[in-house]
Amino acid sequence: MPRRHIRVTGAPEAPLRAALTVLRTELGVADGYPPEALAEAEQAAKAPPLPPYDATDIPLFTIDPPTSTDLDQAMHLSRQTTGGCRVRYAIADVAAFVVPGGTLDAESHRRVTTLYFPDEKVPLHPPVLSEGAASLLPGQDRPAALWTIDLDAEGRTVAADVRRAMVRSRAKLDYEGVQRQIDEGTAEEPLALLKVIGELRERLEVERGGISLNVPEQEIVERNGAYELTYRAPLPADGWNAQISLLTRMAAADLMLAHGTGILRTLSAAPDGAVGRLRRTARALHIDWPHHVSYAHLIRSLHPHNSHHAAFLQECTTLLRGAGYTVFRDGHLPAITTHAAVAAPYAHCTAPLRRLADRYTSEICLAAAAGVPVPDWVLTALDALPHEMADGNRRAGAVERECVDIVEAALLKDRVGEEFDGCVVEIEERQPTVGVVQLTSPAVIGRIDGDHLPLGERLRVRLTQADPGTAKVRFAPA
Repeated sequence: MPRRHIRVTGAPEAPLRAALTVLRTELGVADGYPPEALAEAEQAAKAPPLPPYDATDIPLFTIDPPTSTDLDQAMHLSRQTTGGCRVRYAIADVAAFVVPGGTLDAESHRRVTTLYFPDEKVPLHPPVLSEGAASLLPGQDRPAALWTIDLDAEGRTVAADVRRAMVRSRAKLDYEGVQRQIDEGTAEEPLALLKVIGELRERLEVERGGISLNVPEQEIVERNGAYELTYRAPLPADGWNAQISLLTRMAAADLMLAHGTGILRTLSAAPDGAVGRLRRTARALHIDWPHHVSYAHLIRSLHPHNSHHAAFLQECTTLLRGAGYTVFRDGHLPAITTHAAVAAPYAHCTAPLRRLADRYTSEICLAAAAGVPVPDWVLTALDALPHEMADGNRRAGAVERECVDIVEAALLKDRVGEEFDGCVVEIEERQPTVGVVQLTSPAVIGRIDGDHLPLGERLRVRLTQADPGTAKVRFAPA
């Protein structure tokens, strides 16, 4: 998941778009797929192996942005006579389309993740699969890994199982439409239960000490040759939907731990220095964070529709940078099995169209649930996955950082020489005349050069450089 969701609207000839095109070239981002990989994808799209279990009678639905066509998950929610609920969660079965050891498989290991640029995405798998035959599009029969998770009246998991199945989504819903139906009371029970289950799981998250960051989408709109910064704050429905996905990821982790072989997403507690930097960022954005208030409590008090809170929530994702993939096998469990932000064991398994590791996690879970050995092709690749995912995430991080620089330079390109209120949130240890400043408004972060930079103090700064072509924004004390 990108640390910042950045979307750009405007004319294709804008300097911003040109800078993004140059960036893709400089980073060596893949331009097209090898012909052999495309041929494999097209062949697989025509005739994938079909699972014998037919679950097409379950009226699944998807919840995604309106323009999304790479649909990894579909769900159906129902009440149980016991007073709890049943979650049916279908995940695209990418392994049904990718032959281990083939050219398409090799290309997916080279790409690792879908890369998100403000103006386009570079997909992990060819669109004939990711936006076609493997995507859980409405009205289409698709192979999937179908999870069945039973919850008690408090939302706690009492049973979880997964198996291969043919599924068919009935509807492609979007967040705004879902929120409107639930708020107006017009949602049918399977959709209305999204709020019920989502809120139960949110309460359990608070109870175990977990944290969900409602990071807003940052939008740069081009109007009359200038750029404006706006935010799309997530709706409650975004959070409820995320809780269903998180529920499944936690179930996958528990299943693999019980089985003794798997790959977890793990994260240690944040170091004090990282939290200190966030405190300075909060000061720059006029967010009151008393020392007796915990990080988790502060996060839950913020409102993502507030631009200052939105900028702070985006910076809070820096605490997730230490997350990694931990492999274990043959019953030898790792020293760390939890993810600090989730406050529980957790695995990536719900986005196989966009993330390489999820295909392998699904296969391990399917084998564990069926009581059969994990496929050899999975075991062979398992030990290398953490390194591959780390490399892929570093590349995605580089894309994100450079895109943020380019977008903010485009936003400020006509304001060089102007002064702004800000706060120095970081100073380089080896170069104390170089630091990072967080502006109060607009919510921009940039490099600042100057003697005696006052760490954690508010100050006036002057914009000295903002050029989308160089992808840098720089300031100096005013």
